[in-house]
Amino acid sequence: MANDDGLLAVGGDLSPERLLLAYKNGIFPWFNDDALILWWSPDPRMVLFPDKIKISKSMRKELRSDKFRLTQDTCFEKVMEHCAKVERSGQQGTWITPEMKMAYTDLHHKKIARSYEVWEEGQLVGGLYGVDLGHVFCGESMFSLRPNASKYAFIKMVQELQQKRYRLIDCQVHTNHLESLGAELIPRNRFMEILQGQLGTGE
Repeated sequence: MANDDGLLAVGGDLSPERLLLAYKNGIFPWFNDDALILWWSPDPRMVLFPDKIKISKSMRKELRSDKFRLTQDTCFEKVMEHCAKVERSGQQGTWITPEMKMAYTDLHHKKIARSYEVWEEGQLVGGLYGVDLGHVFCGESMFSLRPNASKYAFIKMVQELQQKRYRLIDCQVHTNHLESLGAELIPRNRFMEILQGQLGTGE
């Protein structure tokens, strides 16, 4: 019942129970500071199948070097704060409001929301966070204070999830950056079938 842009519902709250139910049904919140909570389920859906990750020669060299260090779930709130400050083309302000930070931090404490952090010489320089459903990782946002730092976090995460046999990474909506890393658009009904365990990724 979503409209052409993927908008499905307006209102509600960001309780852990509602957020988890939404993600399990292919729905995510996205709204501005001065707006009601908007719930989205776009069609088509931008996803990355872990075995389709594209890694450039320059990034392969970056991955082999010891320039960056990766950690997981060590400073979730700091990652969210950095993601909220990222300037994005065509967008004023941020959807990562104080309410959103509280809600996802609560999910993090319940080990549902996770973060990947990238460090350089002891400084946090990149990372990403999202919701982990156990077979699908729903990416929310990433940031980079050094060239390739967020890309490093993303590729390392995908490689880990590939080993754990995750079905896909939900990237939500199209960006050229995600497409360059191997993400693709698939019909929402196929996304939902994979999300709810009715299809394998190759079907």
